[in-house]
Amino acid sequence: MDIVPFNSRDSFYKSKFGAVKSGESIKFRIIIARSFMANGASFEIRNDSREEFTHMPMYWAGMYCDDSEIWDIEITAPEEGLYWYHFNLYSPWGEFSLYNDGSSKGVINTANAYCSEWQLTVFSADFSTPDWLKGGIIYQIFPDRFYNSGKIKRGVPKDRIIRTDVENLPYWRPNEEGKVLNNDYFCGDLKGIEQKLPYLEDLGVSCIYLNPIFEAHSNHRYNTADYSKIDPLLGTQKDFESLCAAAHKMGIKIILDGVFSHTGDDSVYFNKYRRYGNSGAYNDKNSPYCKWFKFEEYPDKYKSWWGFDTLPEVVEESEEYLEFITGKNGIVRKWIRLGADGWRLDVADELPDIFIDEVRKAVKAENPQAVLLGEVWEDATNKFSYGRRRRFLLGRQFDSIMNYPFANAVLDFARYGIAEDFEKQVMNITENYPAAALNVMMNHIGTHDTERAITRIAGESCEFTDRDWQEKHNRLPEEAYKQGVKLLKLAASIQYLLPGVPCIYYGDEIGMQGYKDPFNRGFFSWDNINTELQAYYKKLGIIRESNECLRQGEIRFVSAALGCVAFERNGSRSALLIIANRNEEDITYDLPERWHFAKELTKNISATQSIEVPKMSAVILKRIY
Repeated sequence: MDIVPFNSRDSFYKSKFGAVKSGESIKFRIIIARSFMANGASFEIRNDSREEFTHMPMYWAGMYCDDSEIWDIEITAPEEGLYWYHFNLYSPWGEFSLYNDGSSKGVINTANAYCSEWQLTVFSADFSTPDWLKGGIIYQIFPDRFYNSGKIKRGVPKDRIIRTDVENLPYWRPNEEGKVLNNDYFCGDLKGIEQKLPYLEDLGVSCIYLNPIFEAHSNHRYNTADYSKIDPLLGTQKDFESLCAAAHKMGIKIILDGVFSHTGDDSVYFNKYRRYGNSGAYNDKNSPYCKWFKFEEYPDKYKSWWGFDTLPEVVEESEEYLEFITGKNGIVRKWIRLGADGWRLDVADELPDIFIDEVRKAVKAENPQAVLLGEVWEDATNKFSYGRRRRFLLGRQFDSIMNYPFANAVLDFARYGIAEDFEKQVMNITENYPAAALNVMMNHIGTHDTERAITRIAGESCEFTDRDWQEKHNRLPEEAYKQGVKLLKLAASIQYLLPGVPCIYYGDEIGMQGYKDPFNRGFFSWDNINTELQAYYKKLGIIRESNECLRQGEIRFVSAALGCVAFERNGSRSALLIIANRNEEDITYDLPERWHFAKELTKNISATQSIEVPKMSAVILKRIY
């Protein structure tokens, strides 16, 4: 029998799975072959900010089988932060080290072995996240493209192009000056969202995440013109309050998009084009907003977001800007008072710690149960930006993050079927993230920044292509679309059962297609709904609502091989098992004994000692303790 020296995901070796609380007791065990003749072992740990390791001797703890022995140590988790650890082994043959082989298992370091240290995330002992989001479903809405209530809008700027051909794609071609203006509008509005709340309730939605709704002079509204006002095409402040009140009556919360790393150049703050009179930082060195911006040569040379001069960067650490956004009468608290239940911060890894700290204080002071999410595309526990390792998920900044690593794992499996990679990607995040954050992770498989899910799964890759190519290939061929529907159902099944909260990008549930911006931002196809997909999403919504193990139950992989993944979610009163078959042929899956005769939920049938899983589909089994 091959014995693993250490496995950080096995409670025999590490008593607490994954991230741990500061001050929590943890036991580590390693198993060493007797023939190694170990005469000592040590646990080596260092804080990410330091080079040197703390050396802790381990103790001989008896035999394991006939030819191996156990060394162990119990430690108290240090103060919150990111840590790295490995083990040293001592024998008559010299000193060796035990490192992570890349899949959490230990390997004795040799010149030919790939190895790294294990990560230990230590979070604040009082870290908790809002319970209302756990076990729910988020629905992301790009406000201009969802539903037009028909309400007459007042105060709409005259330089906007109003579209009535909602079945067509957004405009994207540059004008004669080579600029893409993003100034065509399909006139979705807040009243329209309110009118469609019953539709969202029917999907099982418990939270709406709105892309920016504040006054701005582009259809995406990521170039804010006035944080204190609703954009006139979306409605009014009263419309926002009405939407929140109506949603709350249905048990649906509202999260807003906070774009605070930059403003628009066409804004009341910068006012480059004098839309707002003669004031503003660009026109007046004495403007109170001048301190917000990073002028290099006044007024035409200034720092801007990723070099786009239409998006002047702000000085987030500025006392004046901090007070405006996070003060007692600031923007963050204002909109929570008016009904919002939380914020998602755009480009969170480009915001300094002091700013995120103050946003959290403002959010939680106004409503301790409001949620604060961040946009981070990588593993947020070891993200490096602003010249330092970030502390997003240690308990004093974000409640959670947009989960791009899970999204990539799901979409890649649905497209390519490499089960082993899927397990590795999921378990890496599960092991690194605090459970409190993991349980409210925004698990999307498509957003306004990415291809639509069905296109990513079943379409040609758009990597290295331009917008002209993407427009020409924006609709899938008929056979590819049919396969895409099957694979999207498989992907959604996985998405709905992973730890965290599934997030539907508006229209994915009805089969909307599209490559990247702006082709992923079409108007919701109310007259062209794929009812097969829609019905399946509704069924998944019922499964989430009725199974407590999806709120904060642990995940355990049963298998991940040969194009098939199977994992459990285990709660205190029930458990679910999903078996996802990406192969292009049906399979018979032999069930572990504890799953014999369990009920299959998508077809409402009972399994035996095995279950048939059709090609490119998933089954979901339930058992009651």
